[in-house]
Amino acid sequence: MSTHSASATAYVDAPVARVFPRLTQHDPTKFYPKSGVLPAVVEVRDQTGGWDAAGETRLLVLSDGGTVFETLRSAEAPLFSYDLTRFTGLFGALVAEAHSEWTVSKHGRGSTIVWTYAFTSRPGRGLVVAAIVRLAWGPYMRRVLPAITASTVGNSRRTPTR
Repeated sequence: MSTHSASATAYVDAPVARVFPRLTQHDPTKFYPKSGVLPAVVEVRDQTGGWDAAGETRLLVLSDGGTVFETLRSAEAPLFSYDLTRFTGLFGALVAEAHSEWTVSKHGRGSTIVWTYAFTSRPGRGLVVAAIVRLAWGPYMRRVLPAITASTVGNSRRTPTR
């Protein structure tokens, strides 16, 4: 088993106090479309709580018929993080677990958002997962992050930085 990571960063012209609560509440079905080998998130099922406290869980249904179980680890500024387990479908054969982390920090008059994803491969699948993360997931994160950050600030300016 090996771990493979990707990150994306954006600047938003709004304070952490405004950005952070909106970030934790974004609807994954609106921001994660299908792209190449990556399936879309099409439904959220069985969510416990308001997705704003550690320990809450939900099941994401993917466009390829797969699912993934999310457990919220932290929803207190500046850190929003969750674990992804019980992958089914294609990713169930490749990925043992994943961890997503969003950090929102003050930057001038606004905020910097750093989004990191780390996938732990199943035994013998490390090279495949590494290729998917490098060639598909990393670029995908940079492509979807502008819409996610825009949803946190309304009409404020946002600038992806990498």
